[in-house]
Amino acid sequence: MSDPRSILQSVFGFDAFRPGQAGIVDHILDGTPTLCVMPTGAGKSLCYQVPALLLDGPTIVVSPLTALMDDQVAALKANGVAAAAIHSGRMREDNVEDWRRFQAGEIKLLYLSPERLMTGRMLAALEPVAPALFVVDEAHCISKWGASFRPEYEQLAALRTRFPGARLAAFTATADAATREDIAAKLFGGGGEIVVHGFDRPNLFLGVEPKAKARAQLLDYLKDRRDVSGIVYCLSRKDTEAIAEVLVAEGYRALPYHAGLDAAVRRENQEIFMAESAVVMVATIAFGMGIDKPDIRYVVHLAMPGSMEAYYQEIGRAGRDGRPAEAMMFFGLSDARMRRQFIDQDGEDDAHKRREHKRLDALLAYCEATRCRRLALLAYFGETGGKPCGNCDVCVDPPQLVDGTREAQILMSAIVRTGQRFGAAHVIDVVRGADTEKIRERGHDQLPTWGVGADRPKPFWQGLVRQCLAGGFLELDIEGFGALKLTPSGDAVLKGRERLEIREITLSRQEKRRQKMTALPDDADIDTGLLAELKGLRKTLAAERNVPAYVVFADATLIEMCRLKPATIDDLGLVKGVGPKKLGEYGAAFLDVIAGRS
Repeated sequence: MSDPRSILQSVFGFDAFRPGQAGIVDHILDGTPTLCVMPTGAGKSLCYQVPALLLDGPTIVVSPLTALMDDQVAALKANGVAAAAIHSGRMREDNVEDWRRFQAGEIKLLYLSPERLMTGRMLAALEPVAPALFVVDEAHCISKWGASFRPEYEQLAALRTRFPGARLAAFTATADAATREDIAAKLFGGGGEIVVHGFDRPNLFLGVEPKAKARAQLLDYLKDRRDVSGIVYCLSRKDTEAIAEVLVAEGYRALPYHAGLDAAVRRENQEIFMAESAVVMVATIAFGMGIDKPDIRYVVHLAMPGSMEAYYQEIGRAGRDGRPAEAMMFFGLSDARMRRQFIDQDGEDDAHKRREHKRLDALLAYCEATRCRRLALLAYFGETGGKPCGNCDVCVDPPQLVDGTREAQILMSAIVRTGQRFGAAHVIDVVRGADTEKIRERGHDQLPTWGVGADRPKPFWQGLVRQCLAGGFLELDIEGFGALKLTPSGDAVLKGRERLEIREITLSRQEKRRQKMTALPDDADIDTGLLAELKGLRKTLAAERNVPAYVVFADATLIEMCRLKPATIDDLGLVKGVGPKKLGEYGAAFLDVIAGRS
């Protein structure tokens, strides 16, 4: 069979490719080295799995995580595709048996980690097999320009010379222009095709709130979301466990996940989260890569991520089923200071640190955006010219822009008069006329700016500091323990050469925004009782086969079953996502449930 669309329908149960997929498949089949940048949930796996089934030789897929490999293999096997993963988490005899089958030509796709692939022994063993295609997943890990560089990925650059007859393809959801060029240069030697399929996830509502009392804000946010699953990202292992305990005490099914937990506990918590509904995973960034749970309805950040790339990748875990989901971040000045410290304490060279500081600057600007937040996010990745989305907090409740020059001058004057040696908390105390020992000891109560801003509450001045940092008028001196310093732009505002427009800072705005947020899906147009029964059957079948639930059928497939209510095997075969293998294995059981509700 030589037609990609025939493979798509006969193996995977889809009538047509999604926008952009067919072109990528054609590039790979034509032998063009191809880097594909596609948003999470856009169907990148099919872009290389379909060509793999059409090519004469086997395909090697390079993947960074064993759990990701196992899930991909389980999904392929469920569709009748011969696939395997060889890694240290499996029994040695199972690895040996799968390698024997691979050498015999019985396996079409073999998943390997970069560490295992790029050993001299493995490369030599692959030469007589003559792989037709190498696929590098999570390709951003190859680039030092990226936010998730992994040294072992760099070795993959040797594949094009070691296997000159093999096709090369790379996939990622997260790469800015510089990172994309670097990936192509390393993997393809500078040639090839870079296909950017777009970064927009229009089903995600984007929201950011200043952090005041993080735990109270989180509980307030979650109170109407008890019946759906989500991820709450924390900065530290300690915070992760503490927040999980708080949520459990409030009646949530919350589980912690961080690198310090025993591997068996991490695995068990991940399996519960993947298989069950209404579970909150409270995690550090150790959790997430390769997570393919389609019905994650929200991702909350209780601390600012390290970069726009990291943020985009983490929120991309929500709403992979294409239905409404939310991304909410609570951030404060302490987050920015800690992130600056992490960058400066990193052992990388100065050029790398400068790049990371600029990435953090972009995220700060995003947090304080005064226009459509989605346009700001897409512009970072090079997509411009769009219209306001109507599905972010800024679009839902546009901020009022006001002249903040006078207030900024008061703030900046206090910074300069205290020697540009103090952090935001002390400077704000000076501006508001606080009577603290620190102020009295240094004589800061004698400064002309002491108490000049007493008519404004502390949250106003905190918001103004954040906006001045995001706008490049102030900077944090990390070596000076987070002291605020004026930039040349800030100096121009202080001296009256420039006017500063700020977003009006009000205390009631956040609740107003939250009330207007996009409603979570309620499946009002389908039989929710039937959907629950189908999910129950799916859970049972998945447990019997020891695979994630979505490997049996995706949520979107179950929802379409509820809408169409097929009565025969032929009818069920017309549902998207029901291929011949799944139809034969699961069809009768699902038809029985549907018939029972008719």
